[in-house]
Parts: sequence; structure tokens; C-alpha cells
Amino acid sequence: MANPKYAEATRPVPQAVEVGTLSDGTKIMRRAPRIRSCGLKDAKDKLCAGHLKRWFFFGDELKERFGADAELYRCEKCKAVYLPNEEEESRSGTLSY
Repeated sequence: MANPKYAEATRPVPQAVEVGTLSDGTKIMRRAPRIRSCGLKDAKDKLCAGHLKRWFFFGDELKERFGADAELYRCEKCKAVYLPNEEEESRSGTLSY
């Protein structure tokens, strides 16, 4: 009898979707639901796994494309830019208790 802990997944694993690239070659991705780290692979097929940090001070090319007040995230390792997931609630609000 197979161990259910290591059973095949019944649902597909959500993946980040590439939206485009910037003029310098930086990839623009759309985040998958609940993702917190970069899922891109390099030329050697090694996973980046850098943390996605909220990015406030982005350049003119991104401002023209998504607006000056866009909610953008950037990988701290490979510098890929991530847009928020459309299915999730925006995280740009101020927390209040």
C-alpha cells in the first residue's frame, strides 16, 4: 500500500506566468496564488528561489507600462519583476489593528 503523504498531486500546481520582458532583458511575471519566492530557473536548470520583495522605486519604463502607483514585486536574487495575482486581494493597503 502506497504512503498517502507521497501520493501524486490531484490538482495542478499553480505556476507564475510570463507577461513580457523589459528592454534590458528583465522578465516580467504574474505571481501565482500565495507565491512568496521566485520560481524561475537559470540556464543550468537551477531554481532561483529568491524572496519577492515589494518594489516602490521602479524605473520609467515600468511606470509607463503599469502606472506610477503600481503594486510590483522584485526577486532579490535574479531581479525579475512580478505583478500581483488577480485572484488575491491587494496587499498595498496599510495595516491597522
